[in-house]
Amino acid sequence: MTTVEAKLEAAREDLAARDGVVIAFSGGVDSSVVAALAHDALGEDAIACTAKSETLPAAELEDAERVANEIGIRHEIVSFSELESDAFVENDDDRCYHCRTMRLGEMLETARELGVGTVCDGTNADDPGAGHRPGLRAVDELAVHSPLLAHDITKAEVREIATRYDLSVADKPSMACLSSRIPTGLEVTEDRLTRIERAEALLRQWGFDQFRVRDHDGLARIEVAPDELERALEREFVETVRAELSTLGFDHVTLDLHGYRTGSVSPEADEESVPGAESSSDD
Repeated sequence: MTTVEAKLEAAREDLAARDGVVIAFSGGVDSSVVAALAHDALGEDAIACTAKSETLPAAELEDAERVANEIGIRHEIVSFSELESDAFVENDDDRCYHCRTMRLGEMLETARELGVGTVCDGTNADDPGAGHRPGLRAVDELAVHSPLLAHDITKAEVREIATRYDLSVADKPSMACLSSRIPTGLEVTEDRLTRIERAEALLRQWGFDQFRVRDHDGLARIEVAPDELERALEREFVETVRAELSTLGFDHVTLDLHGYRTGSVSPEADEESVPGAESSSDD
């Protein structure tokens, strides 16, 4: 038995020993692996739950529904609004903590209503050492179980397990809630979230794979993966994206020649990824 197989089996046995679990499910690779393991171990007693809010792109919600169907797991969707929290809207260094506390709170409430005693998330063994991650504090405070972390399953091993389960998201890039595109200290508003989502939908239509549109109070800073920079400099794309983003309310449109970097608007070099979008962090 390989190391990965041993860890996989330990995580599956861990979940099988529980009466049932609700998984905080974004449709990213981490939460999808937890969902697949839980469904394998518990069958209909495993429930994937996605929290829908203004910070979750519609495309990610659709992807979560598709992946849940792919796994065959029961999928619940609950709705809430981070924008009802002044602490979240303020967008300080602990924004992810406030978001995660609310989002996991919805999971815990769903679990209570369903008579399920355990809520799981997709925090993996690499996450605690990955920089500024205040959302992990919420996981600890709310006693949410992280089977990938508990059994020392790294991100690379998560992707290997996803491949073993033939999950379509095995190679999916990390995703993060839309608020991670707004620099710390600049208020999170529905208007900003909406124009970011629409701007990123445009880049997705052009076939870009790893990218962000950062909203610097009306200045759109586009980041794409280094190997996609050349395409982003093509005149047709430049002219189209400039015109389209201007109609969305951006006063200026720029391309960051450093390329895509996680956490480039956070107080440190790293942020946490989605909730609801990847299991724990934002970038």
